[in-house]
Amino acid sequence: MAELTHIAAPEGVAPASGYDHVVWGAGRFVAVSGQIALDEHGALVGAGDPAAQARQVFANLRRCLAAAGATFDDVVKLTYFVTDVAHLPAVREARDEALGAGRRLPASSAVQVAALVRPDLLLEIEAFAIV
Repeated sequence: MAELTHIAAPEGVAPASGYDHVVWGAGRFVAVSGQIALDEHGALVGAGDPAAQARQVFANLRRCLAAAGATFDDVVKLTYFVTDVAHLPAVREARDEALGAGRRLPASSAVQVAALVRPDLLLEIEAFAIV
């Protein structure tokens, strides 16, 4: 695990809720492509259910990070793409379950999009890590 530095609110920037504005570290950079709520067989998990889809997405992210020798402790940035910002509470709950309560959170961006690659997908999440 890389030693990461977190800055919750740089001088002159309003504090954030649920993420740190700046995170950095030294090590090997790992980029994980946007993950969607498909299981290992390519079947959708959680049709119409943002909480179930978010849990599957974080499970997929965990597997992708592990393939690179990383964990959620190494993640410096998460980007959330949602079809409706009303899904964000479910995404945050799944994130907190996956990353562990009380830990420092990575930098984050959340974007509402008109559509994802399939109409039955409600969210997609990508991750950047330093190992």
